[in-house]
Amino acid sequence: MTHPAPTTPRRVALAGASGTIGQAVQRELEAQGHLVTVLGRPALADRDALTAAMAGARAEVVISCIASRSGSRKDAQEVDYKTNLVLLDAAKSAGAPHFILLSAICVQKPLLAFQHAKLAFEAALAASGIGYTIIRPTAFFKSLSGQVKRVKAGKPFLIFGDGQLTRCKPISDRDLARFIISAIDNADMQGKILPIGGPGPAISLREQGELLFQIADKPARFTAISPRLFTAAERGLSVGAPLSDWFAEKAEYARIAHYYATESMLVRDPATGLYGADLTPEFGEDTLEDHYRRLLEDG
Repeated sequence: MTHPAPTTPRRVALAGASGTIGQAVQRELEAQGHLVTVLGRPALADRDALTAAMAGARAEVVISCIASRSGSRKDAQEVDYKTNLVLLDAAKSAGAPHFILLSAICVQKPLLAFQHAKLAFEAALAASGIGYTIIRPTAFFKSLSGQVKRVKAGKPFLIFGDGQLTRCKPISDRDLARFIISAIDNADMQGKILPIGGPGPAISLREQGELLFQIADKPARFTAISPRLFTAAERGLSVGAPLSDWFAEKAEYARIAHYYATESMLVRDPATGLYGADLTPEFGEDTLEDHYRRLLEDG
């Protein structure tokens, strides 16, 4: 799945540039000659400052890579929904014709607080009257790299169940940035929700481990963890949730862990409820194998 890059430089206001995806989007925007105004956290937290920044940017396109860092209910409501809503209002007031939102593919089956917050803003954006594009990527390379050091140190790779419970088509920061930017001046991507993954095939957790061990030239070793442990933890922590924000937050983290241990990051067929690799579009050229190889070589 490819889309031509626009030939005309545009004035772009970018929110969420402090994150890894936002940084990649900023680099790619500048490399393609767009005029970028970065909307930092102070501006996003102050409506007057944001309004002034948007007016100064005279943005033709607003890109939001804003996302809550923890996924907790309070953080998700504040960041994924409210902060994006403030940004949308500022974009409309400034007359920006196009708003591009980085969302997430997991909102297809919303069981978590941050997923409901993202969906609430997606709905607000679609109903706002502004031209929009909503992009729902699959897993990022970064989210699949947490066990590189374990493998390099000779430790076993941790899997859930048999390691085949979930699959994904991970996409690199650079490829996702290019896909996001390809929505600029692209009529075919306007007014749409676009799921996107990287070059296939879809890969399971166990296959990720096998790939890492192969590149590291080490015998494959796995330790299995039951996802039911997260369910048990969530139930225990939920007992204290009505009385303590700490318990409520930790219970949500347990729910998040169980979700990612059991749900694939692929397009879900609404008719069957099943995830399909063939339903998940692909974009880009960076592979997970090359990413793992660089991490192992660079230490």
